[in-house]
Amino acid sequence: MTPRTDADELTEQPRVPLSRRRVLRAAVGLADRDGLDSLTMRRLAQELGVEAMSLYHHVANKEAVLDGVVEVILGEIVAAVEEAEAPSPEEDWQGALRARILAAREVLLRHPWAPRVLETRTTGSPAFIAYMDHVVGLLRAGGFSFDLAHRALHVLGSRALGFTQELFQPDGAGTPDAEAAAMMEQMAGRYPNLAGMLADAVHDDPDGTLGFCDDQFEFEFALDLILEGLERRRAAGS
Repeated sequence: MTPRTDADELTEQPRVPLSRRRVLRAAVGLADRDGLDSLTMRRLAQELGVEAMSLYHHVANKEAVLDGVVEVILGEIVAAVEEAEAPSPEEDWQGALRARILAAREVLLRHPWAPRVLETRTTGSPAFIAYMDHVVGLLRAGGFSFDLAHRALHVLGSRALGFTQELFQPDGAGTPDAEAAAMMEQMAGRYPNLAGMLADAVHDDPDGTLGFCDDQFEFEFALDLILEGLERRRAAGS
């Protein structure tokens, strides 16, 4: 065995202690790089260069990891919307809410797997509740009654956080072109209207897409329709 020297001690990097925050940050990085399905306790331990058992001192199981990554993503969303340039809600509630939602979406576009987790883990999260409380406060500042603000949240749904929940995922999505074309041809005989619509649905900007029917244009199109409709109801006093 080669004896250690003073130079070895000077160049050796100090070991970063394991912590819950470090585990969760590594989980987010792993999902960003390799997708949500790669996020297992074993892979996470490999990512951190530790034994899998050592993770359990900080997260109880994979479900706890998923709860934790929601905290991380929501924290990024809160930071992003606080920095977003937006008009005062008293002067332009639509512009203020639109800027907030699009800032949240920018975070999700960096973590395209995150909507799948957010759909199942938001109800009891203090960060999620605080985020929605701020949305309601913004609507109230814009002249909404509590009743109309409540209805607005239902209409916005997941769009309040910057993504659209998928209605369905066509079988051909993500398959090779030839195979997808064959599926589309088979589908056209039975469901001509849906097949025609899907054939016409081309996403020109993959970087602005969070799902089959959630690219940037479609998201903003639906969001603007909702905001304009809510403004008409607000102005009518109902």
